[in-house]
Amino acid sequence: MIKRIFDIVASFIGLLFLWPLLLIITFLIKLRMPGPALFVQKRVGRYGKLFKIYKFRTMIVCHGGNTISVKGEDRITPLGAVLRKFKLDELPELYNVLIGDMSFVGPRPDMPEYYERLSGEERKILELRPGITGPASLKYANEEEILASVDEPKTYNDEVIWPDKVSINLTYYYNNSLFTDINIILKTIFGFK
Repeated sequence: MIKRIFDIVASFIGLLFLWPLLLIITFLIKLRMPGPALFVQKRVGRYGKLFKIYKFRTMIVCHGGNTISVKGEDRITPLGAVLRKFKLDELPELYNVLIGDMSFVGPRPDMPEYYERLSGEERKILELRPGITGPASLKYANEEEILASVDEPKTYNDEVIWPDKVSINLTYYYNNSLFTDINIILKTIFGFK
């Protein structure tokens, strides 16, 4: 309950103070990248329910790519690369936090195809609201660079990174607290692990 109150208050204050930046980013996207400013996609949320996640669009509209992103891909626009580098594409998720689809801290919301792979104890992760950031996000802050350095990015993600994230998120499930969350938020903001 305390975590949810924190999420509501902090996301409301964030939206209140950041709306000029959100407006500027929206304008820049519309100016430099034909198509919608927002990227909207169905992700798996708490208890396995689907919800719409809102992010600033960082790719060309019709890219036909897969579900993972690799640094330097042609489908990522120059402006999109800057937004991704500074995590500014995630700012619209404050709205997801405000309405209760997400939390500031938790497992990153997966695509349905990954949700179906969770089994046994791993499914406890679904009792948590997905987060804008989390311990797995901190560890893999440079995930796109890691994937760009391997021969088979999708295979490496599915067989190495994703299972490790599940393990990290399960540890978070058993050990999360408001203090832990604030610590993760500060580490995310100031860019240290």
